[in-house]
Amino acid sequence: MKYMLLIYGAETCWTEDERRDCMLESMAICDELAAQGNWLDSSPLHSVTTATCVRVRNGHIQVTDGPFAETTEQLGGYYVIDVEDREEAIAIASRLPPAKKGTVEARPLLPLPDSLSLPEVTGRDQAAGSSEQSKDYLILLYAEAGAWPPEEYAPALAESVELCHELHRLGQYVSAAPLQPPETAICVSLRHGSPMIADGPFAETKEQLGGYFLIRVANLDEAIAIASRVPGSRRGTAEIRPLFPLPER
Repeated sequence: MKYMLLIYGAETCWTEDERRDCMLESMAICDELAAQGNWLDSSPLHSVTTATCVRVRNGHIQVTDGPFAETTEQLGGYYVIDVEDREEAIAIASRLPPAKKGTVEARPLLPLPDSLSLPEVTGRDQAAGSSEQSKDYLILLYAEAGAWPPEEYAPALAESVELCHELHRLGQYVSAAPLQPPETAICVSLRHGSPMIADGPFAETKEQLGGYFLIRVANLDEAIAIASRVPGSRRGTAEIRPLFPLPER
């Protein structure tokens, strides 16, 4: 079962040295998970000050600077893992260094119908389009519950999958997935060495994260152009966040 682990916390709670140590410790855990066949992808994100939000309304593209939600604790990174069950996802989330100061929200990925399939890419390093000029961006899709009428959801999902295949042909696709509903989320925090588990999403807001696209493009303008074509931007908001480079070991 595949999960996306979303790392939330206040950006000001880490010194630069602590942030580097956290990333190095996280990378070591990723190496261990990869050896066990549990790790699919992970990355820290640049500060929310670099975020860009895209909405499409009545065919018009609206672009604003800044994150989707103005909150103290923001999304600072993610992991995508493949595990046996919920308990294993919780166990991994509780080991991640950011859980000591923030919260790790575990959301199961939504399996696609048998009639749809995403392009096969074995990892971010193997994705096409790699060059010194390319940048990786995470497009986070937020919308209210019920934003898509049932009769429109399946066509929108098929449109999203077709966009993924087009991006793959252009060397701009890394990965993508819809997420299961927010009520399937589990939040994990680590305080004084003890894990604290709570059901439900980290943020109690009307608009919740419903899926993501991870793309590789030349610049932010290209990322905005792609975000404006994702069906989710027509019913909600697409927040674009650049990935943060990992430190050398």
